[in-house]
Order: sequence, then structure tokens, then C-alpha cells
Amino acid sequence: MALLNGIRILSVEQYGAGPFGTQFLSALGAEVIKVEQPEEGGDVSRQVGPHFHAGLPQTAASLFFQGLNAGKKSLTLSLRDAQGRELFHRLCRGAHAVASNLRGDVPARLGLTYEQLREVNPAIVCAHLTGYGREGERANWPGYDYLMQAEAGYFALTGEPDSPPARMGLSMIDYMTGVLMSLGLVSGVLDAQRTGRGCDVDVSLMDVALSNLNYVGLWQLNAGAETTRQPRSAHPSLTPCQLYTTQDGWIFLMCNKEKFWHALCERIGQPGLAREPRFADYPARLRHRDELTVVLDAALRERTTAQWMAVLGGHVPAAPVNSVAQALEHAGAHALAEVAVPGAQALRLLRSPLRDSKPSAEPTAAPALGQHTAELLAEVGVDGPALAALRARGVV
Repeated sequence: MALLNGIRILSVEQYGAGPFGTQFLSALGAEVIKVEQPEEGGDVSRQVGPHFHAGLPQTAASLFFQGLNAGKKSLTLSLRDAQGRELFHRLCRGAHAVASNLRGDVPARLGLTYEQLREVNPAIVCAHLTGYGREGERANWPGYDYLMQAEAGYFALTGEPDSPPARMGLSMIDYMTGVLMSLGLVSGVLDAQRTGRGCDVDVSLMDVALSNLNYVGLWQLNAGAETTRQPRSAHPSLTPCQLYTTQDGWIFLMCNKEKFWHALCERIGQPGLAREPRFADYPARLRHRDELTVVLDAALRERTTAQWMAVLGGHVPAAPVNSVAQALEHAGAHALAEVAVPGAQALRLLRSPLRDSKPSAEPTAAPALGQHTAELLAEVGVDGPALAALRARGVV
């Protein structure tokens, strides 16, 4: 995709949330430059295991790191050093945005706010992703996805009713916050192109975690309704919308419109079920959900999940319960990509889910630490002996 061609973003990023968001900007054609602190060995996720690709450079071999940083450039530059910060300012003059995902009190310390960079580039947009915001009593607290899930009520909504509180299987708050940071960044750049003035854009993990509560939160705020964990991952008010047993496993059905409920009854060979007073509408089915579960389990156990998918697919919203391996096995070419690695097995990646009608480049692997340092600093007049001196001092 080339929608953001010509947009340059300096990203002081690490670990999950920020890199996940800026990777979408890279996939859209933006030049995303990871600004990594040499004194810290760069982004900590470069060391995250347990799985590594033996054919890649050691600093880019982590598959965790590859999953979050494909298509980016890497610049090592110490922002704690005065000369390093001056070089950063030179790069900012030709950039559209600075992104960061740091503890809330760190952006100002490193000089990454709009107030600190506006004299360098009045149109620069400074996007900040933090755990709890850049102000308030928790600005200096480290924040992580699982902590947000616990505090924002997700653990109380996930899992079976009688099981211990549970988190979601993926770091969805990290992911959503990263995407929202990138949305805010692009919106800021669009405004700066109109007005010539940049700004700060802020998003925090905690704010996104709370915002995601959405209708469940509104039910609590306005009706005093406490939504709890439901058996078999059921929807709190609509049914059938849950797991059911088949001859060889499980199937998830979502009859979230009345027409789907009627279609389900027809396709399992029990059209009269839809007319039973116990199951005639949503409120009745909710009151008699346990009874309906017994009826549907008995009907669905007559065939395998695959057989039911052949009967229901495209008529009743239904899905098999796959493992990750099964999900990827059935993914099409639009979802998966391979990057050639000289002398080794290809690196397999997940493509960006964004599509447009313009030609797009094939995905590339995430960069080795400092892979583009010389190239980028040469743009601002630093090469040869000057670059060597910076390396000797640990500035790059």
C-alpha cells in the first residue's frame, strides 16, 4: 500500500503497543524509523524469546520482534546525550511526526513533546502512547496490557462463571491502543498539512481499556447492570450466541438476528423449534437458555463440526473452534507472506489486513539494530570520521 508514501515518522518505541501501531503506518507506505537507545541495546523486544529465526541477524532474530516491526528502519541514537538530541532535532526538521510509547513521565524528559519540538519543526505531530497518561498521579507508573485487563474489568468478563478470573488470550488492549495512536498521528498530520501547526496527540492503555467496555459500561452506568461471565462464552443477552457441542468438538453459533434463528431451526431439521413459546423471541430464549442449550447440543451432536459448517455456512453465522495452527493453515495468500532469507528458510509473516486498489510492495523483515543509522545520519551531514566519533562515544 502506498497511501502514506512520503510521510516520515520517527518512533521512539519499544515492546508491543507502539510498534504494533506504527507497523500499520509502515504497511501503508510511511517511512517508520525506530529510534533506539544504544545504551539499552535497542528495543527490548529484540531479545524476547523463546522463538528465533536462525537465518536473520542476531538483533532481529526474535520472532516476537519480527511480528511487530516489519518494514521499518532502525536508527541507534541516544536521546539522553546532548549531541544525540541535537541530531534528533535535525531529523525532526524533515519528519512529519514523532511517535513514542513510553512511561508517561519520559517523553518530556527526552524532549519528545510538541512544546519542546515546535521550534525545530512547527508542523511536527507528537503522538504519545502511555500506560496511564502523561499527567496525574500515575504518570510515572509502568503499564502493561494484562494489568489493564485486570483493572478495567476484563478478567471479570472472560472465562467460565466458576473458573478463576481470566485474561483474554491476546494483548488486545496493546493492539487497540497502538492502532488508535496511529489513527491520532495520521489525523494530526492531516491537520498540520492544512494549518502548518502540529500538536500533541495522547492515548493511554487505561483509557482504551475503559473505552472498550462500550455497551457493557453503559449498561452499568445507566442501568446499574453488572455483566458477568457467561457459560460457554455466551453473549450476555442474545441467544443462541455461544458454543455448542458437535460429534467431534465444538461450533460457535451467532443468531444475532431473528432471521438467523429461523434459518438455524430449518437447517438442523427442527423448524417447529422457532415457534415454541420458550424460544419464540430473544427475551424468551434468554430466560430458557439452559433448556435451549440442551436441545441444540443434542441436535448438533449428530454431525461433525465440518459437516455442520457445510450445512450452515453462509446461511447461519457459524465458526469452527480452531487452534492457531488450524487457523493459519486455512489462511489464504492474502493473509500470509514469505520473506526470503539468504541461506536459510524463508521468514513467514502475517500481512497487514488493510487493502486498497493501489499497487503495494511485498512485506520486508524487521531491521537489525542500527541497520540504517549511517544512511539516515548521512542525510543530516554526519558520516565518515564524525560518525565514527559518535560510535566511539556510544551516542549511536
